[in-house]
Amino acid sequence: QVQLVESGGGLVQAGGSLRLSCAASGSIFNMQTMAWYRQAPGKQREWVAAITRGGFTNYADSVKGRFTISRDNAKNTVYLQMNSLKPEDTAVYYCNSLPTYPLWGQGTQVTVSS
Repeated sequence: QVQLVESGGGLVQAGGSLRLSCAASGSIFNMQTMAWYRQAPGKQREWVAAITRGGFTNYADSVKGRFTISRDNAKNTVYLQMNSLKPEDTAVYYCNSLPTYPLWGQGTQVTVSS
């Protein structure tokens, strides 16, 4: 059974940092690429960052240079280190594969105050 469990969100001031974690069940984690997505209030969900099973990464322009995605294949876990956070990073953050699996976790709320 596929399961995605995100954690690590919270309230932080602008310029601060957070590290998100996503524990994924094996069937989805074994897919080639995992990714983080986010959805801000009133907006569509958007892709943030992706990482292949071999460790190649790619980022949305809005987070490039501030966010770092990583994965631990032995632990079936994906991480998102977020530095220099901005109020516009406020959103619910989700992990999934890329392309997405038709099941999403509950996400983790990130709120950045100005």
